[in-house]
Amino acid sequence: MITKMRPLTIGKVADAAGVNLETVRYYERIGLMPRPNRTPGGHRSYTNEHRRRLSFICRSRELGFTIAEIRGLLRLVEGHKYTCVQVQEITVGHIEDIRRKIDDLRRMEKVLVGMARKCQGGRIPECPIVDALFEAR
Repeated sequence: MITKMRPLTIGKVADAAGVNLETVRYYERIGLMPRPNRTPGGHRSYTNEHRRRLSFICRSRELGFTIAEIRGLLRLVEGHKYTCVQVQEITVGHIEDIRRKIDDLRRMEKVLVGMARKCQGGRIPECPIVDALFEAR
């Protein structure tokens, strides 16, 4: 005997992924989430596959993958013809981006710390931080 799974509401799908309803709608609008069927009353009717896909997208976003990277990963997964090396290449590229951002953040921190050290914190409207921000590069 085949039992049919009850459809999931947008609220249940969103709650399962830990996002709000607008996030689900946004991912549908940009094509990351397939549009669900509609009930006779016009409500969205999601499946467990929608829930799994949304979890994949949200976890990927938590790890900093871009929408384009997620799209690429989903294309690989959807075709069921991906290899682990293909996924690894995307992941390694993402790791390199993260490392570049970390280096940039460290440089910004160093500059800001230097600027803050020059500031006496006085009450006069002169501030070395403001002066440094107005300086030409």
